[in-house]
Amino acid sequence: MNYNPRWWLVVAVSVLVAFMLAALPMPSWADSWRPAWVPMVLIYWCMALPGRVGVLTAWCIGLLLDVLNGTLLGQHAFGLAAVAYLAVLYHQRVRVFPLFQQALVVGTVVFLYLLVMLGIYNGFGSVKYGFGYLFGAISSAVLWPWVFIILRDLRRKANVA
Repeated sequence: MNYNPRWWLVVAVSVLVAFMLAALPMPSWADSWRPAWVPMVLIYWCMALPGRVGVLTAWCIGLLLDVLNGTLLGQHAFGLAAVAYLAVLYHQRVRVFPLFQQALVVGTVVFLYLLVMLGIYNGFGSVKYGFGYLFGAISSAVLWPWVFIILRDLRRKANVA
Protein backbone atom coordinates (compact mmCIF):
# COMPACT_ATOMS: atom_id res chain seq x y z
CA MET A 1 0.00 0.00 0.00
CA ASN A 2 1.27 3.47 -0.85
CA TYR A 3 0.91 5.95 1.97
CA ASN A 4 1.19 9.70 1.84
CA PRO A 5 4.46 10.88 3.40
CA ARG A 6 2.89 14.23 4.25
CA TRP A 7 1.04 12.92 7.29
CA TRP A 8 2.10 16.01 9.23
CA LEU A 9 -0.04 18.22 6.96
CA VAL A 10 -3.20 16.29 7.82
CA VAL A 11 -2.37 16.41 11.53
CA ALA A 12 -1.55 20.14 11.36
CA VAL A 13 -4.81 21.00 9.59
CA SER A 14 -6.88 19.03 12.10
CA VAL A 15 -5.08 20.71 15.02
CA LEU A 16 -5.63 24.10 13.37
CA VAL A 17 -9.36 23.38 13.11
CA ALA A 18 -9.34 22.33 16.79
CA PHE A 19 -7.65 25.66 17.65
CA MET A 20 -10.35 27.54 15.75
CA LEU A 21 -13.11 25.62 17.53
CA ALA A 22 -11.43 26.28 20.89
CA ALA A 23 -11.26 30.01 20.14
CA LEU A 24 -14.91 30.35 19.10
CA PRO A 25 -16.89 32.50 21.52
CA MET A 26 -19.68 30.79 23.42
CA PRO A 27 -22.57 32.21 25.41
CA SER A 28 -21.83 32.61 29.11
CA TRP A 29 -24.33 29.92 30.09
CA ALA A 30 -22.61 27.36 27.83
CA ASP A 31 -19.00 28.33 28.45
CA SER A 32 -18.46 25.76 31.18
CA TRP A 33 -19.65 23.03 28.77
CA ARG A 34 -17.04 23.92 26.12
CA PRO A 35 -15.59 20.70 24.68
CA ALA A 36 -11.84 20.26 24.91
CA TRP A 37 -11.27 20.20 21.15
CA VAL A 38 -7.48 20.24 21.14
CA PRO A 39 -7.04 17.36 23.64
CA MET A 40 -9.61 15.28 21.74
CA VAL A 41 -7.81 15.76 18.42
CA LEU A 42 -4.50 15.05 20.11
CA ILE A 43 -5.85 11.85 21.66
CA TYR A 44 -7.07 10.68 18.26
CA TRP A 45 -3.72 11.27 16.54
CA CYS A 46 -1.80 9.68 19.42
CA MET A 47 -3.97 6.58 19.06
CA ALA A 48 -3.83 6.54 15.24
CA LEU A 49 -0.15 7.44 14.77
CA PRO A 50 1.58 6.70 18.09
CA GLY A 51 5.01 6.53 16.48
CA ARG A 52 4.69 9.99 14.94
CA VAL A 53 2.47 12.01 17.29
CA GLY A 54 3.43 11.86 20.94
CA VAL A 55 4.56 13.83 23.94
CA LEU A 56 6.88 16.21 22.08
CA THR A 57 4.20 17.04 19.53
CA ALA A 58 1.73 17.59 22.37
CA TRP A 59 4.18 19.89 24.14
CA CYS A 60 4.56 22.05 21.02
CA ILE A 61 0.79 22.13 20.45
CA GLY A 62 0.34 23.06 24.11
CA LEU A 63 2.75 25.99 23.81
CA LEU A 64 0.77 27.25 20.82
CA LEU A 65 -2.44 26.85 22.81
CA ASP A 66 -0.89 28.85 25.67
CA VAL A 67 -0.14 31.66 23.24
CA LEU A 68 -3.66 31.43 21.75
CA ASN A 69 -5.33 31.64 25.16
CA GLY A 70 -2.86 34.07 26.71
CA THR A 71 -2.29 31.78 29.68
CA LEU A 72 0.78 30.95 31.72
CA LEU A 73 3.41 29.65 29.28
CA GLY A 74 3.71 25.91 29.68
CA GLN A 75 0.34 25.37 31.32
CA HIS A 76 -1.40 23.71 28.40
CA ALA A 77 1.90 22.23 27.25
CA PHE A 78 2.17 20.30 30.51
CA GLY A 79 -1.45 19.16 30.40
CA LEU A 80 -1.36 18.08 26.76
CA ALA A 81 1.95 16.26 27.26
CA ALA A 82 0.31 14.26 30.06
CA VAL A 83 -2.70 13.56 27.81
CA ALA A 84 -0.42 12.41 24.99
CA TYR A 85 1.56 10.20 27.35
CA LEU A 86 -1.61 8.43 28.51
CA ALA A 87 -2.94 8.15 24.96
CA VAL A 88 0.28 6.65 23.59
CA LEU A 89 0.68 4.38 26.61
CA TYR A 90 -2.81 2.87 26.26
CA HIS A 91 -3.41 3.29 22.52
CA GLN A 92 -3.45 -0.44 21.74
CA ARG A 93 -6.10 -1.11 24.36
CA VAL A 94 -8.31 1.88 23.63
CA ARG A 95 -8.26 1.41 19.84
CA VAL A 96 -10.11 -1.90 20.10
CA PHE A 97 -12.82 -0.54 22.41
CA PRO A 98 -16.24 0.26 20.97
CA LEU A 99 -16.88 3.99 20.52
CA PHE A 100 -18.97 4.19 23.69
CA GLN A 101 -16.13 2.83 25.82
CA GLN A 102 -13.63 5.02 23.98
CA ALA A 103 -15.82 8.00 24.84
CA LEU A 104 -15.66 7.06 28.53
CA VAL A 105 -11.87 6.78 28.40
CA VAL A 106 -11.53 10.07 26.49
CA GLY A 107 -13.93 11.76 28.92
CA THR A 108 -11.83 10.55 31.84
CA VAL A 109 -8.55 11.73 30.28
CA VAL A 110 -10.09 15.10 29.38
CA PHE A 111 -11.44 15.37 32.95
CA LEU A 112 -7.93 14.86 34.32
CA TYR A 113 -6.59 17.43 31.84
CA LEU A 114 -9.25 19.97 32.84
CA LEU A 115 -8.59 19.25 36.52
CA VAL A 116 -4.90 20.08 36.04
CA MET A 117 -5.85 23.24 34.10
CA LEU A 118 -8.29 24.22 36.87
CA GLY A 119 -5.61 23.81 39.50
CA ILE A 120 -3.13 25.89 37.53
CA TYR A 121 -5.71 28.58 36.74
CA ASN A 122 -6.81 28.87 40.35
CA GLY A 123 -3.30 28.61 41.76
CA PHE A 124 -1.39 30.90 39.45
CA GLY A 125 -3.87 32.57 37.10
CA SER A 126 -5.60 35.89 37.37
CA VAL A 127 -9.01 34.32 36.72
CA LYS A 128 -10.57 31.92 39.21
CA TYR A 129 -12.82 29.14 37.92
CA GLY A 130 -15.33 26.97 39.74
CA PHE A 131 -15.82 23.25 39.39
CA GLY A 132 -18.27 23.90 36.55
CA TYR A 133 -15.16 24.23 34.40
CA LEU A 134 -14.92 20.43 34.51
CA PHE A 135 -18.25 19.97 32.68
CA GLY A 136 -16.28 20.19 29.45
CA ALA A 137 -15.22 16.58 30.03
CA ILE A 138 -18.85 15.47 29.69
CA SER A 139 -19.40 17.34 26.43
CA SER A 140 -16.07 16.03 25.13
CA ALA A 141 -17.11 12.45 25.89
CA VAL A 142 -20.44 12.99 24.16
CA LEU A 143 -18.77 14.45 21.06
CA TRP A 144 -15.94 11.89 20.90
CA PRO A 145 -17.70 9.42 18.54
CA TRP A 146 -18.22 12.16 15.95
CA VAL A 147 -14.68 13.50 16.32
CA PHE A 148 -13.33 9.97 15.97
CA ILE A 149 -15.36 9.20 12.86
CA ILE A 150 -14.52 12.51 11.15
CA LEU A 151 -10.79 12.21 11.84
CA ARG A 152 -10.73 8.53 10.89
CA ASP A 153 -12.38 9.29 7.55
CA LEU A 154 -9.96 12.20 6.99
CA ARG A 155 -7.01 9.93 7.75
CA ARG A 156 -8.27 7.24 5.37
CA LYS A 157 -9.02 9.67 2.53
CA ALA A 158 -5.59 11.30 2.91
CA ASN A 159 -3.96 7.84 2.96
CA VAL A 160 -2.14 8.54 6.22
CA ALA A 161 -0.77 5.62 8.21
